[in-house]
Amino acid sequence: MSTQRPDPGTPMIFQWRKWDGTPHWRHECVYLGSDEWGDWIGQPVGWHSARPGAQFHAEGPNVALLPTGGPAADFALTVNRDHPRGLRIYIDLGWDVRWTGDPLLATGIDMDLDVVRVEGPRGTWVDDRDEWAQHRQQFGYPVDVVTRLEELALDLERRVRAQVPPFDDATPDAWLDRLEALGLHR
Repeated sequence: MSTQRPDPGTPMIFQWRKWDGTPHWRHECVYLGSDEWGDWIGQPVGWHSARPGAQFHAEGPNVALLPTGGPAADFALTVNRDHPRGLRIYIDLGWDVRWTGDPLLATGIDMDLDVVRVEGPRGTWVDDRDEWAQHRQQFGYPVDVVTRLEELALDLERRVRAQVPPFDDATPDAWLDRLEALGLHR
């Protein structure tokens, strides 16, 4: 694992895989910098994300927090601005979310459970419990991993509802402002 980070504004990749090692989402991003919560990366409007069988281009700017160190690194927080469907927060629960030996590549194992916050009446919830249950059996997730991530999902849902930093609006909005100041669009 590299402790080296790219210069702010440098393009990079964030690559998810599944528990069995199969590729999952690959996001074209740009490194933005770090704060007390971890490293922030961004995806400008038009930048590409793809996984086997699906792809999209970012419709609005978004930033993602990759927490550094400790058990807090079991997720990646994505915050959108001007999302066409009102999606503000999307937290992918993960395992082994980290930087690789290559400072232009961060990776993680997508563990199915997500915490979502949508602007409007739908609010905040834990999503994809059905996929979590299916993959728990299919991939044979260890009991300690299951326990840890189920507890973390509920804790993250609580913190998102309470808008505890960095799950508030002010913290990621500062990083979204930095991303937009770069003027990167495709």
